[in-house]
Amino acid sequence: MSDPAKATPGALEGIRVIEIASERGVLAGKLFADMGADVVTVEPPRGSRMRSYAPFVDDEPDPEKSLYWWFYNTSKRGVTLDIDNPRGRELFLQLVATADVVLECEDPGRMAELKLDYPDLVKVKPDLIVVSLTPFGRETAKPDAQVTDLTVLAGGGPVWSCGYDDHSIPPVRGDGNQGYNTGSHYAVLSLLTALLYRGESGEGQHIDVSMHAAANTTTEMSSYMWLVAQDEVQRQTGRHAMPMMTMATQSQCSDGRHVTTGIPPRWPHEFAKLHDWLDRLGLLDQLPEAVFLEQAAKKEFIDMSLIGQDDEVTAIMGAGREALVLISQKVSSYDFFIGAQECGLAVGVIYSPEEVMQDRHFIERGFPVEVEHPKLGRTITYPGAPYKFGGSPWRISRPAPALGEHNQELLAELGVSDDEQSRLRSDGVV
Repeated sequence: MSDPAKATPGALEGIRVIEIASERGVLAGKLFADMGADVVTVEPPRGSRMRSYAPFVDDEPDPEKSLYWWFYNTSKRGVTLDIDNPRGRELFLQLVATADVVLECEDPGRMAELKLDYPDLVKVKPDLIVVSLTPFGRETAKPDAQVTDLTVLAGGGPVWSCGYDDHSIPPVRGDGNQGYNTGSHYAVLSLLTALLYRGESGEGQHIDVSMHAAANTTTEMSSYMWLVAQDEVQRQTGRHAMPMMTMATQSQCSDGRHVTTGIPPRWPHEFAKLHDWLDRLGLLDQLPEAVFLEQAAKKEFIDMSLIGQDDEVTAIMGAGREALVLISQKVSSYDFFIGAQECGLAVGVIYSPEEVMQDRHFIERGFPVEVEHPKLGRTITYPGAPYKFGGSPWRISRPAPALGEHNQELLAELGVSDDEQSRLRSDGVV
C-alpha cells in the first residue's frame, strides 16, 4: 500500500536551498529539507568537520557514521566543492543560479573575500534570498572573537537563567547545541517571511542573523526585566528564573521517578477537576488547603497578577501547587502525567533522552521515526517532527548524504561532463 504522506508535497516543495555546511546553521537546513525543500549542502572535498563528531554508529569512528552528521543532515543532497578554488567558485555560482536561497554561516568577511557575497550572488540570481548566520551579525565589532555554542549561550544570556536553587553551584549550559540551534530557528523564521514577501513582490533580500542577538531575545523574561525594571532574575531548579524565588515544581513519584508539576491550575474549571482528582484518590483529608480549590472552582475569574498581593489569590494558587505535589507523591509518574492531562494541566515526566523515545505519548505522536540505511542493512531510529502540519507532511525523505554522494547528478545538472568531473576530482576541486 502506498504511503499517502509521500504522495502529498511538503510545505516547501519546489524551493531549492544551497547551504554551505557549518554546525552554526545546519539545523536551519535540516528543517527546510524535512519540510520538502531541495537542500544541497556544500562540503569541502575532504568533508565537513561535522563528520568527525562523536558519537558514531556501533562506536566505530568513521566519517560516514557520525550520528551528529546523520541527524543534522537528513533529507539533504550533498556535493563537495572547494570554493577557495576559482573553478570551485564558478561551479558554486552555477548552483546558486538554480536556487531560491543561499544559507551561509561563514565568518564575517570571508564571503566577500571569495567574491561570493550577496552583491556577487544576486548577479546570477536577482531574486535570490541570502541568509547569513554569524556570531554577532555581519557588522560585528568582534571579527576575531572565538565563538562556540557555549559562548553564544553565555554571552547572549540564557546561561544566566539556567541552574539550581543553590546559587553556590555555577550556571549550567543546556546541551544539544542550543546556542547554534536558536540562531538557526531565527534564520528559518526570517527565511519563511522572506519567501512570502518574494512571492508577493518578486524581490529577494539579504538576511543578517546574529546568533548573539537571537540568544539574547530567547531568555524568556530575564532580558526585558533588566531593561524595563533593572531586576535580575534568579536561577531556579527546573522552573522559570524569576526575580524572587518561587515554589519548587519537581517532585518524586511513588515509582521513584521525578516529575515536574508544571503549570498549576489557573481557571475555575481546572481547579474543579483537580479537586475531583484528589477526591477520587482519597486524598482530600491529607490536604487542608483543598478548601481553596473549592473556592477557586466557584469563581468566574482568577486574577493571577494579584499573586503575592491578594491573600485569597495567593492561597488559591499555592493550593493548586500543593495538590499536584501531593498527588505526584502518591501515584506513579506516568499515572500522574495522564491524570494531569485529563485535568488540562501541563506537567511532565523527567526522562533521559533514551527514555523519551520509548514513552507511549511520544510513540503515539509519531515522534520516533525509522529511517532506512541501505549501506548498513538496517533502520536507525531518529527523532521525528518538531511540529505537526495539517495540510502537508513533515518527513525524512533520505538519510544524510555520504561524502560527495550527489556530486555526479548535481554536476551533470550544471552541464559538467564526466571527463571534466574526473579532472575536477583529480585536482581536488570536488
